[in-house]
Amino acid sequence: MKIGFIGLGIMGKPMAKNLLKAGHELVVYDIAADNVQDVVAAGAKAALSCKEIAEQSEIIITMVPNSPQVKEVVMGAGGILEGAKEGTILVDMSSIAPLASQEIAKACEEKGVKMIDAPVSGGEPKAIEGTLSIMVGGDQGVFEALKEEVLLKMGASAVHCGDIGAGNTTKLANQIVVALNIAAVSEAFMLAKKAGVNPELVYHAIRGGLAGSTVMDAKGPMMLNNNFKPGFKIDLHIKDINNALDTGHEVGSPLPLTAMVMEMLQTLRADGNGQDDHSALAKYYEKVAGIKIHK
Repeated sequence: MKIGFIGLGIMGKPMAKNLLKAGHELVVYDIAADNVQDVVAAGAKAALSCKEIAEQSEIIITMVPNSPQVKEVVMGAGGILEGAKEGTILVDMSSIAPLASQEIAKACEEKGVKMIDAPVSGGEPKAIEGTLSIMVGGDQGVFEALKEEVLLKMGASAVHCGDIGAGNTTKLANQIVVALNIAAVSEAFMLAKKAGVNPELVYHAIRGGLAGSTVMDAKGPMMLNNNFKPGFKIDLHIKDINNALDTGHEVGSPLPLTAMVMEMLQTLRADGNGQDDHSALAKYYEKVAGIKIHK
């Protein structure tokens, strides 16, 4: 298949490379020239605009930061809808607000373009491995047509969750669970440290029991090693949590724990840690407690 890929950041670059490894023909675009050249070196072709991507592609994948960027890429001047042919399929794999997905899908429908929203979970390591979890909203037929040959070349699972926007609603639920889990691990490690017990031993003792989780195994060692190299940045998690809170307000769903973690994340951003990995939630507890979790 001839696939256009827009957005070659931490997640998009390895996802695009996995599509190349699967034998797909790719034309790519990103505002960062170095990212484009990296993927071109792996076998892709470069385009000069989103419109040019659309003119050359049957399927277009977008992986950009948030709702405004997706709207600009799709609906803006020189965007996808200026170059897309009727029957083109847009797969937005960005994590954005569900209502924004619905707005963009409506604009696509008016141009004869089919759209699904398909955000991912797993961070950079699983993007590199091609083992992301993909949650999809939109037409079931489009999902089935793309599942094996496109989506599962980037992910280990792809689940159809409902109508357009359902993928992003599912991603917001995912991000709530991840954020609260990271905060809980940070809180537990700090309790151990303050009580005079080695947090690393606590981690090994509890990770195989009911408290164990993928989040604990991915983020706990980062906290213990004071390594906050970003796989998923605090700034991006703030964006997702903000979308979750907005959506909760819109549908009347209370999110008190989510709001509390949001304030922790905002504190870290104010302290200059917005570009750290979200495992740096541990720094919030270190600041309050006055001691470090790590050795």
